[in-house]
Amino acid sequence: MDLQSIIILAVFAGVILAIAVNRVDMTLAAMLGVSTLIVCGILTEREVLNAVRAAGGPLSLLFGGMVVARTLEPTGIFEQIGIRFLSATKGSGKRFLLGVVVLVSVLCAFLPNATTVILLAPIIIRITKELDVDFVGPMVVTAIISNSAGLLTLIGDPATFLVGSSIGMTFAQYLQRVSLGGLLNILVLVPLLPVVLKDVWHVQRVLPADLQPKPLRRPLMAALSLLVLVAMILLFMFGEYLPTHIVPPAVAIIGATLALLVIYGAKIEPVESVLKDIDWKTLLFLLFMFALVEAFNKTGVIQGLSLGFYKWFGINLVPVAMMVLVVVGFGSGLLANIPLVAAMILMLKGYFVAAELVPEEALGPAFSAWPASSLPVFVAMMFAGTLGGNATLIGASANIVSAGICAANGKPVGFARFMRYGVPLTLCQLAVSAGYVTALFFSLGR
Repeated sequence: MDLQSIIILAVFAGVILAIAVNRVDMTLAAMLGVSTLIVCGILTEREVLNAVRAAGGPLSLLFGGMVVARTLEPTGIFEQIGIRFLSATKGSGKRFLLGVVVLVSVLCAFLPNATTVILLAPIIIRITKELDVDFVGPMVVTAIISNSAGLLTLIGDPATFLVGSSIGMTFAQYLQRVSLGGLLNILVLVPLLPVVLKDVWHVQRVLPADLQPKPLRRPLMAALSLLVLVAMILLFMFGEYLPTHIVPPAVAIIGATLALLVIYGAKIEPVESVLKDIDWKTLLFLLFMFALVEAFNKTGVIQGLSLGFYKWFGINLVPVAMMVLVVVGFGSGLLANIPLVAAMILMLKGYFVAAELVPEEALGPAFSAWPASSLPVFVAMMFAGTLGGNATLIGASANIVSAGICAANGKPVGFARFMRYGVPLTLCQLAVSAGYVTALFFSLGR
């Protein structure tokens, strides 16, 4: 390796280590890493702008979801849902956790996973307090379930959307080929809940007899905010089929705009108060991780993997898909999965070009004539990027959001504690994913 590559890898390792041992705030650690590479002349203006461009879509999805969730807060709807959900649990921790699985899965089918965590966090924290259990475990597992349920549809997870959009996959095609795998990865979590959350699973409390939901504080505003949410979901599903071809990141911006318009018209609080409460720290962390991955591309490791895959496996795509599950799954636990997946898409496309399965034009963003045999490999990338991110605190945006909410409520989540929940669940899910990808090869006549 040349000196530049050594510096990049050293900075990269330093950032991850600082976050892992909780010595430096994760966003500050990422900023220090990027700043170091800029001062050393390794990250140029062009590369920083490339990182910003690559981060635009995923960050737009997250920002839009955060704004919509925040504008629902003054309506009192979270208190309503929380009381009804609590009543449905009948004081049972088991019913509570199974209810979280169902509720999160339904929402994540149509909304980005970090948005779902933001929407449900007040409800989950309220119920855990009534059940007299620690809310950290359920919040961490909610993030993991949301990441898993993000595989149900093309727009459920930013990493999944990145892969699908890079090969021209439509919403309907995703439902036909990938959604079942997402469902299986949710179902495998259910028998594991009594193991990782046994202190919650076996709880049984007596709830107050007068447990009744209060009337909505602002019913008209609640109705308008919910209409915005419904419109956002419909545009996520059908926006790309409109003549104007509205893609999911643009839908998120439209949803945020409409939600802020409702707040502005209701005169309940100023728009700047809503924007002030957005989790800018998470958005900035992901942006700087994109910049670090952009620098990582300069080491030649990504290009080396493309040629290495071809050298090791030739055009035998089954072991390629399995290796993608391992490499990207492991990498997504060490890095934020969204920027890692963005880089690994280029690696995978480079492999297909090296194997002469597609022309060199496939390296561009507009190419969509991928052979059917390549689909399971890209599906493996979706599973690895989305589920691998479940392993650690920084692996996925929903994890970071969940940890931030826990910290804001007085209980910070450390790197090691998150791994106690995330690693065993991730390993089980990646094993299920390997089986599904193998079955997908057979279904395509491999």
